[in-house]
Parts: sequence; C-alpha cells; structure tokens
Amino acid sequence: MNLLVTGSSGFVGKYFIEKYADKYNIETFSFLHDDFENLDLNGIDTIVHLSALVHQMGGAESTEYERINVTQSVELANKAKASGVKQFVFMSSVKVYGEETNSAYREKTTCKPEDEYGKSKLKAELELQKLEDESFKVSIIRTPIVYGYGVKANIKNLIGLVQKVSVLPFGDIQNKRSMVYVGNLCFFMDTIIEKQLSGVFLTADERAFSTTELVALIANALGKKVYLIRVPFFESFLKVVKPSFHKRLFGSLEVDNHDTLTRLFGEAKASLPYSIEDGVGFMISGEDR
Repeated sequence: MNLLVTGSSGFVGKYFIEKYADKYNIETFSFLHDDFENLDLNGIDTIVHLSALVHQMGGAESTEYERINVTQSVELANKAKASGVKQFVFMSSVKVYGEETNSAYREKTTCKPEDEYGKSKLKAELELQKLEDESFKVSIIRTPIVYGYGVKANIKNLIGLVQKVSVLPFGDIQNKRSMVYVGNLCFFMDTIIEKQLSGVFLTADERAFSTTELVALIANALGKKVYLIRVPFFESFLKVVKPSFHKRLFGSLEVDNHDTLTRLFGEAKASLPYSIEDGVGFMISGEDR
C-alpha cells in the first residue's frame, strides 16, 4: 500500500514512519517546505494527515488555526479525492469535545470546543466528512495527550520537575486523565489503514490515571525516590494563581472508547501493544517501541 504522510517531522509522524516503513511504501509532504501545486498523488492509496497548528499555550490567531488546520486539510483532501486516493486519515483531538470534564467523553459525545484549536479541528472534521463517498473514505482520529520519547510541553516539564525535586505536593490527587502512548496511537492508525475503515475513532491507553499515579510512574522509571505529599490549600492556591496549571494537575479528562475498540478489534476491551507502565518507561529511557 502506498501512503503519503504529512507532518512527518513531528513527534507522531517520525514514530509512525520508523515503525511501519517495512509495511508500507511511505512518501512524505511538508506544507512548509514543499510545493502543494506540484504535489502528485497519483498512485497514493491513503493519506495520513498529521500536519497541524497544535494547541498553543500562549494562544495563536484564529486565522492561523483556520488556514493550517482547516483550509490546508480540505485542499489536500480535495486533491486526494480528485487523484483517486481511497482513504484520508485526519488526526484530530479530544479538544473538539471541550475542556476538562468529570464525565468521560465518548465517540458520540456532543462537541462543544472552547478554544480556537478545538474549533478549527472540529470545523476541519465537518468539512472533510462532506467529501466522503463510496470511493473516498474519511477516517478521523481524536486523541487525548500523546506521550512518548521526545514529548514536549507539559509532560516534559513534569519529568523535569520530578528529576529536580524529591518532595512534591501531588499526593492523593483523585482526578482521572486519559492519555495515549505514541506506540498505541500508531497501532490504532495502522489498524484503521489496514482495514480501510471510515468514521470517527477515539484513541486512548487501556485506562485513565491520576496525576499522583503519573508522577509515581515517572519517578519509578527514573529510578528516583520521590515523596508525594498533600499540602493543605495548595489546590485552592494554584486555582487562583495559576488556573491553567491547576486544570492540568487536578482536572479530569477521561475518554471511553469502547465503540472504537469494538469496531477495530471486535471487542470492547482490546489488548493494546503497550501498557501505561511500558509507555512511561519508554518515554523516560528514550527507547520508543
């Protein structure tokens, strides 16, 4: 099967290409460095569209999210359909549902995105689905936080904190957060491509976990003794001083992807290649598998 992957220099793209280079004939395209007008898609069976303007902590102009996440995606899909490409795999995000919540998101949960990133991803999804027909399948993958070796942003900062500090105020946090190890995400992608499935798919590791558990797993993988304590009023203080940090450390964002698992593997509880312990260990050791 001939694949074209966009965003091939990114975290997920690099892993997917390295892992599945022997299975697929993979070509790459960069909206930053290659000429879209001269892009030849003849002979390509499936496009894996990973290129995107991701969520920015400091925010970004709505016009930029629109241009990169919506316009470029739809233009690529239109060219793909006209060229006879059979499947268009679009990497989306659970941000299309909204922000942190105490109820688990499901595939058919009503989407109410709150930031420009989530709104742009949902708009792209809707525009792409309009192009679908019997000869052009659209596969949308919604992911929570993806982690693994080379991950940046919040998880990288948390790893650095655990490395430097032996006593941390993250004891007995009872939240639930779903994440997905990059190896499991690419396993989902490979299955969707291999089976030529269309629709909306929700990916996640086998279970959600708390911030307390995540910090403990990171410390264990680092081989470091860390004391997690509960500090009175710390949560309330953080909520006022750093609400974005509070949301990520104490908020819940859980997904229930039983429908996706059943559609891909025939049962609601499929065996993924990697456990959470595996994923965190590989992330720390620098050995993604």
